[in-house]
Amino acid sequence: MSPKELLYIEDALGHEKFLITQCQQAQSALTDPELRSCVQRIQQAHQELFNQFYQLV
Repeated sequence: MSPKELLYIEDALGHEKFLITQCQQAQSALTDPELRSCVQRIQQAHQELFNQFYQLV
């Protein structure tokens, strides 16, 4: 893998980590159980993407 490709993966990991954190913050602020569940599913999807990018390294 080229250095440029590694930088792209590092950037993608940073974005996914940020989105996971945003979802966690949203979950703690939400009171509606349905919305919390929706945000939790989105967070899980971003966690899976993070893991997939991480495995590339």
